[in-house]
Amino acid sequence: MVKIGVISVQGDVSEHISAMERAMEIYGFDGSVVAVRRLKDIEGSDAVVIPGGESTTISRIMKIEGLKDWIVKRGEENQIPIMGTCAGCVILAKKIDSGEVYSLELMDMEVKRNAFGRQRESFETMVEVVGFEKPFHAVFIRAPVIEKVWGNCKAIAKFENKIVGALQGKKLALSFHPELTEDFRFHRMFLEMI
Repeated sequence: MVKIGVISVQGDVSEHISAMERAMEIYGFDGSVVAVRRLKDIEGSDAVVIPGGESTTISRIMKIEGLKDWIVKRGEENQIPIMGTCAGCVILAKKIDSGEVYSLELMDMEVKRNAFGRQRESFETMVEVVGFEKPFHAVFIRAPVIEKVWGNCKAIAKFENKIVGALQGKKLALSFHPELTEDFRFHRMFLEMI
């Protein structure tokens, strides 16, 4: 049985929990998905999801609650899969265009926040993904862009020549929101890393 923790400071937490539960059911994974707000909630997790929301707020509360140190320790040792979507993508980056975020610095990438505009500029489009036979229907909401990757970090998804998905070891960063679709291929990729 696997335990997946979803950081539940703010953002689309319930959507992530629901999507992960559905993916586990569809792909035959036995386990639970739990909301994580405090250190005691994350203990024993086999994987962690950092959802969208406001990266400054999420990262600050993760630091205060001790979640940052717990995740960084396991992420640096590649012990557990970590998926960051939208704000979570920002939090995973080694370099960010703003100094307000307490980054986990786990992925060799530079990220620009709100690169596709504000809320009213949100959009949906098809994105080409390395390893996927068909494009992925991606939902972008105040989305960041991955400006560059280096080292062991690889670009796996692009939109209009901009990197919107990256993979480094067991760490997956997405500019968009896969939990807001009925396409669970990224969830399957994530679950198969456990």
